[in-house]
This record gives sequence, C-alpha cells and structure tokens, in this order.
Amino acid sequence: MALPEASTIWLDGALVPWQEARVHVLTHGLHYGTGVLEGTRVFATEDGPAVFRLPEHLRRLDRSARMIRMELPYDIADLTKATVDLVRANGHRECYLRHFAFLGYGTMGIDMRSSPVEVSIASWEWHGQLPPADGGITLKTSSWRRNDPNAVPPAAKATGPYLNSVLARREANDAGYDEALLLGADGTVSECTGENVFAVRDGVLRTPPSSAGALEGITQDTVCTLARDLGVPVRVESLLRSDLYAADELFVCGTAAGIVPVRALDDRALPAAPGPVTTRLREAYRAAVTGADPRYRHWLTPVA
Repeated sequence: MALPEASTIWLDGALVPWQEARVHVLTHGLHYGTGVLEGTRVFATEDGPAVFRLPEHLRRLDRSARMIRMELPYDIADLTKATVDLVRANGHRECYLRHFAFLGYGTMGIDMRSSPVEVSIASWEWHGQLPPADGGITLKTSSWRRNDPNAVPPAAKATGPYLNSVLARREANDAGYDEALLLGADGTVSECTGENVFAVRDGVLRTPPSSAGALEGITQDTVCTLARDLGVPVRVESLLRSDLYAADELFVCGTAAGIVPVRALDDRALPAAPGPVTTRLREAYRAAVTGADPRYRHWLTPVA
C-alpha cells in the first residue's frame, strides 16, 4: 500500500515540500542503521488535534540517541514546536508522526564519529500497521529471537535492530498470520514486532519486563496506568509462551496499533477476543487519547 503523502515535512529546522525531503545515497544511517526514531499519534479532540504523550516520546528519542552515541542538535522544546508546526502546516485532524534522527552524509565506514546528525519529522494519515480486526488478530511465535540486550540495546529505539522485527513479521505474514511474537534470548516472551504484549488470567493483567528485550513502551505504560485506575491488578513479570496459551485474554498495544485483541496464538484460540478486560481498556484508552476523560488531559499536547 502506498504511503499517503502529506504536503510538508520538517527537516533540519525547516518545513519543506514532501517530495523535496531527500538524503544522499551515501548517508551513514542508510548503510549502517545509525538512527533512532519515534512513532507518535495525533488524535482529534473537542478542542482540535492533540499529540498524545509527546514529551515522553521526545525524551525517549533523546535517550535512544544517547545510547548509540548520537547527540541531537535540537532540544525537547525545539522538537515540540517543530512537531506542532508540522501538524498545523499539514492540516491534520488525526495522523501518525515519525520523529527520526540519523547520521547523515559526510563520511563512510563503520567509524561514526565524523558523520553529521540530521533530524526529520513527518506526518501522514495512517491507521496503524496491523489489519483492522475488532474480532482479534492471529499471532505466530517467530523462529527469530529478539535481539540480545548484550548485542544491541533494545531499550534504544534504533533503526538497525529493526531488521529483527522485519524478518519476524515477514515470516509470520508468509505463513498466514497477522503478526509475530518474539521470544527473548532466554526463551521467555519478549514482545511483538512493533507492539508490547499483555495477557489476562483470572482478572490479572501481565506483561513482560524490559529485561526480556521488550521496548519500554509508552502505550504499554499507558495501558498499565489505565488498568490500575480501573482497579485491574497489573504485574510486570517474565512470561513463558505457555502462560500466553493459558491466558483468558491476549492483546497487543503500541502507538501505531492502539490496543488490538488477539484471537489465536500458534493456532490456539483464546477464550474471548476481545475479552472483558481488553474491552474496558480499549474504551478507557479511546477516552484518554481523545480528551474525553479529563484525568488524562495532561497527556495531550494541543495543536492550537
């Protein structure tokens, strides 16, 4: 499916036409995966469009850059203003945002120290990377393991390590499944290719820790907060694949996906998709991102 283009992209301090946001073929990040990224969402609210949890996303972008020894040339305030300016310029009511910092053209080779850092922000109308499935998606446990934390830091949302996710997703899709579930180096459950995973059993919500190779998801944190506010017990703990097989409900969550129920894992059907806990969380999440629940309006950055 072709990417739905917008009119403008923010690139290194300026708003430029979409088709003119280009980089050189010898860009360091293109060859060696030296880049960090964030996916963020803009939602329509009664007060106009608003970016959901923008400060948290930008702080994670900065942490990711520092982990791979990149120094961003813009601070959080600069990137916040650039984000709002871009959404306003493109006239979006709802959209997906991609913040991207990478080593640009200037040197070639493994040595990264002399390559310049470039930054872009793009926005487009996109409804996520998983198929629409109110009745639930299907998962396949991948033969590929999640990146070992001692090989590359999974806490950094870096571009190079995403080849791991690309291979796992292709394997699952070719086998007829919607998404892949990855296990960590020790065989415990890690995450999906672009989403954190949650299991519900006996009314308790459980999700793997970052030590399993899972990204510290901002949507994952949102779900945990909403669940606790709903009185649902939450545990962040190691999970085996059999724990997911035995669950009453499964769902995945991420910025690009939202909260998506799972109806089957490895051809084992779940008792309910979506189940009652998943349904309550989806309703609470929708109320939070649209500003309908005033308790969470501090998570919204308005685009005036």
